[in-house]
Amino acid sequence: MTEHYFSEKPVSIGKKEIISDIIRGVAVEFIVEPGVFSRRKIDPGTKLLLETAIIPKEGIVLDVGAGYGVIGITIAKLNPKLKVYTVDINKRAVKLCKINAKLNNVADRVIVLHGNLYDPLPKNIAFDMIISNPPYSAGFQVVEKLVKEAYQKLKKEGTIQLVVRKGEKKLKRILEETFGNTKILASKSGYKVILSVKTT
Repeated sequence: MTEHYFSEKPVSIGKKEIISDIIRGVAVEFIVEPGVFSRRKIDPGTKLLLETAIIPKEGIVLDVGAGYGVIGITIAKLNPKLKVYTVDINKRAVKLCKINAKLNNVADRVIVLHGNLYDPLPKNIAFDMIISNPPYSAGFQVVEKLVKEAYQKLKKEGTIQLVVRKGEKKLKRILEETFGNTKILASKSGYKVILSVKTT
């Protein structure tokens, strides 16, 4: 039976490995272990999201469901003016994310938090961008909560940018209901990257 990575304490055992890639011309590498999402290579949906996301020039970014840190750490590496928060419920992923922030020399700008969705974040913080490859396998109610609560966490003109493979229509509907707008940034191999803007 395959272990569900959207769990607080994975029980799978195995050795650490290093995976590496080049995204938008920047080399990144990550230490991975069993019990975390996409441990063989960077997931193609995550890679498409990173390659096509509209990244702010400065400000604060949040990576929700960050896993071992691919999205948040890559964004911090791509743009040295950004401060990046990452959140994940999986304690092993959080531990790896901290290690990987140091490995990629961005630990001074990447704040790694353990918890469910927005729960561990400071109360008065507002983000310029929320980005995620959401944990669809945890159920669409988790994804819906991620989208709906994002609205209050974003600054005006802030964006939410998500990748989806199955459930695109459902995700677009929730984004439209919450933000009043959606835009497809990319479509490749069945994956779609969708952006919404907080306009008010």
